[in-house]
Amino acid sequence: MDLERERGITIKAHPIRMEYRALDGGRYYLNLIDTPGHVDFSYEVFRPLAASEGVLLVVDASQGVEAQTVANFHLANDRGLKIIPVLNKIDLPAADPGRVLTEIEETFMIPREEALLVSAKEGIGIEEVLEAIVTRIPSPGGMEQKPLRALIFDSYYDQYRGVIIYVRVVDGAIRPGMRIKPVSSDKIYTVDEVGILTLDRIPLPELAAGTVGYLIAQIKSISDITVGDTVTCPDAPALESLPGFRQITPMVYCGLYPIETLDYNNLREALEKLKLNDASLTYEPETSAALGMGFRCGFLGLLHAEIVQERLEREYRLNLIATAPSVEFRVTTTRGDRLKIDNPSDLPPPTVIAVIEEPVARVTLLTPEEYVGSVMDLAQGRRGNYLDMEYISGGRVMLTYEIPLGEIISNFFDQLKSRTRGYASMDYLVDKYQEADLVKLDILVQGVSVDALSTIVHQDRAHALGHLMVERLKETIPRQLYEVPIQAAVGGRVVARETVKALRKNVLAKCYGGDITRKRKLLEKQKAGKKRMKQIGSVEIPQEAFLSVLRLEEL
Repeated sequence: MDLERERGITIKAHPIRMEYRALDGGRYYLNLIDTPGHVDFSYEVFRPLAASEGVLLVVDASQGVEAQTVANFHLANDRGLKIIPVLNKIDLPAADPGRVLTEIEETFMIPREEALLVSAKEGIGIEEVLEAIVTRIPSPGGMEQKPLRALIFDSYYDQYRGVIIYVRVVDGAIRPGMRIKPVSSDKIYTVDEVGILTLDRIPLPELAAGTVGYLIAQIKSISDITVGDTVTCPDAPALESLPGFRQITPMVYCGLYPIETLDYNNLREALEKLKLNDASLTYEPETSAALGMGFRCGFLGLLHAEIVQERLEREYRLNLIATAPSVEFRVTTTRGDRLKIDNPSDLPPPTVIAVIEEPVARVTLLTPEEYVGSVMDLAQGRRGNYLDMEYISGGRVMLTYEIPLGEIISNFFDQLKSRTRGYASMDYLVDKYQEADLVKLDILVQGVSVDALSTIVHQDRAHALGHLMVERLKETIPRQLYEVPIQAAVGGRVVARETVKALRKNVLAKCYGGDITRKRKLLEKQKAGKKRMKQIGSVEIPQEAFLSVLRLEEL
């Protein structure tokens, strides 16, 4: 992807097959999947693990073990996969393989002798990695005589051939002309083509048990295929589907709206196609009084939301605006009803609410020793609850905090990087909900609430955030011929106000003389006109105003 090259990160898991002739003279086919490392794309790591026998845990020889390295290790270890540590970038002047090997041994309980030292840039140690894959990782099992069972671990949409599925065949075989069906669907398809994934798709007569490849079956409806489902044969169906993997729960929600109203249908089609390629994305239609028709989308994190918006704009040529990110709150009403709220405009009135609960994440922070104080100050400033601190070799410290998820998605990662000069890393897991003193902050322009700018915040931050938002709006909303009040309110109480001053037409310019009563008459007429205009006029908020508020710097 262009985005991956520009940002220097992996966004999408990429499968490929290669042939390797080992030192023992054997010929092996290796099915490799490159996965992202960032916490926001953990689902792209989790899905390929279900189709794999082992993993290469790549660690930077200069940076050492990072928080997401620990998280991905546990994902693979929980599935019982063989783990081979690989130290990359040993050619860098800042590389310290000895220190990193000690970190791996202490953190993962893997003997340092099992780790491989490589430099992908210089080609050092690559042969040893391939030999380790062949000798240490078990070959795939499965029997061709059994009924067909194949795991769908990825898919994408081709405008000429429909949905193209990536599968790992566990039992049986898939051949062109066969009838197949997903276990979770009643629809039956006829296979047109199967093959393997190299730099291009290579058709084959069949995909046998233990093989990874692609499948084309004229599947035109995107909703018919679910990543993680099992493909079987309707004529001799498998009695038990594959375990697959859990459906992930979105952590961050925000609305996506087309700037041009006519692009609404194009946005819906683009989201359908993108969801096929990114199974962690969720969306549903919603309407905003300020922004019109759009979709409420769920993401794994703020970077995930940013990448999805950018892909929609680049790959599908859409101009979009995103509302402020929010998390899912649990509300218990005075009647005892339990509600899940991911959109601030859906929050019931304060008189109806008995309890509001917010998601709390268990956050792991890895930082050099000299930045511990700054990192702890950041975490505690975000209502963090200190749990543990552990010193790792090489002057690194692992801090564990409980922090509300709503505080993490609000510029937390950028602040962490800036306070530690880029050396710290983080990973988080949402594991519980807890009661909190939360309120809905409304923004009113000329007395009318702008739903797209509403947000749910902690009571202690409502006043300061309200001031910041109305100040930004005052700078970006154009002046009218009458005064425009901008207010931030919690419930019925206004906590901040700014006023966009009126443009004043000089109605006295034509009065070059005469009595003062003539000038007063013109000024009174202008005053009455402004009053009438204010009653019937409406303020159009430009897109720049939304963007300036949605990209607020941290208080």
